[in-house]
Amino acid sequence: MTFDLNKHTARLLQKEPFFAALSRRIDKKASTLVPTAGVKVNDDGNFEMIYNPEFFEKLTDVERAGILKHEFYHLVFEHVTGRLPEEGMTKMWNYATDLAINSHLLNELPEGALIPGEGYFEDMPRGLSAEQYFKLLKDKAEGQDEEQGEGESGQGGEGQSGEGGQSGEPSDGQGSGSGQGEPEPFDDHSGWGEADNTATEIAKQRLKENIKKAAQEASKEGSWGSVPANCRQEILDKLTAKVDWKKVLRYFIKTSQKANRSSTVKRINRRYAYIHPGKKTQRVAKIAISIDQSGSVDDNMLALFFSELNKLANLAEFTVIPFDTRVEEDLIYVWKKGETRKRERVMYGGTCFDAPTEYVNSKDFDGHIILTDLMAPKPKASKCQRMWMTTEYYARRPYFQTNERIVVVD
Repeated sequence: MTFDLNKHTARLLQKEPFFAALSRRIDKKASTLVPTAGVKVNDDGNFEMIYNPEFFEKLTDVERAGILKHEFYHLVFEHVTGRLPEEGMTKMWNYATDLAINSHLLNELPEGALIPGEGYFEDMPRGLSAEQYFKLLKDKAEGQDEEQGEGESGQGGEGQSGEGGQSGEPSDGQGSGSGQGEPEPFDDHSGWGEADNTATEIAKQRLKENIKKAAQEASKEGSWGSVPANCRQEILDKLTAKVDWKKVLRYFIKTSQKANRSSTVKRINRRYAYIHPGKKTQRVAKIAISIDQSGSVDDNMLALFFSELNKLANLAEFTVIPFDTRVEEDLIYVWKKGETRKRERVMYGGTCFDAPTEYVNSKDFDGHIILTDLMAPKPKASKCQRMWMTTEYYARRPYFQTNERIVVVD
């Protein structure tokens, strides 16, 4: 029987509340096209962990859990979606990211894992960042090139060209050494940086949400498992950083978009060329934006909302629904992509969030954004993704509690 990682993950991570919570939000797919395992962003903006079932079947439970944590650390530390050096994605950067992670996974990984203080990396301390290891690796490679150059000049300059070291280690800043026995990351990094910008941006925002939920679950459990204190602090610092609401809005629109995908032979699949057809994706979003025009929303707040909607119109077309205690369908209009509009007030009554929710629920919308001061009772459930947009003052004093995202507009 083929090894199915999904059936074992909960057991493998039962002592790791943070990683267990994160794992539930990461798709895992078996494939013999990767030698071991790896993480990547797929075309839909979701993270996937690809694993070779034949490789996993031969491992111990400790090693399986170690690989799971290794791959999830790549996500937590943003190795897949960003944080690249100026040189971009190189073999040496792959080494550096593995060294940074594996400092926290001593005696938990299968043979072949790159470990600081062992083998070629015996002179490197443990516990550094990927950027620090990257610098150490570059310095070491440059030192080897100089030694090799001196050796060749001592032989009359007739030796090798110096593009690959004899020691079997990386020979330049690109990690392109070609000697025999060159160290290799034991997991697969080939899918990094291959997703388009839209999918990557969606994945980054989803990852922030998933890490936040995993951190909350771990804190509630009262244990983060084996996550070191410094890593835990780095994770929490990222979660408390100020949110760029413009990026949140873009993320909301992109994740609300329905993707119509079809196979095509015109675009070559970059990961498995000529094995799988490429994907041609067309995305169309149908977004409803309800604007609270009750008396408690003053003209300055309305002007702020319309200012942001003008920016939002650069991203997508949306339907504007003015409301107070009711929705007048004659006042609803479509705001075309790229169009600019001025502030307008067409209603002056009280506030009822059920009114716009019922209207949106009756239509085929993909997402619903409500611009409001939040000064009304909690509405009924929305059939599509819903988000609230308000000022900092009202975000701190909401009339009701919700698990839905509330975005603060400066």
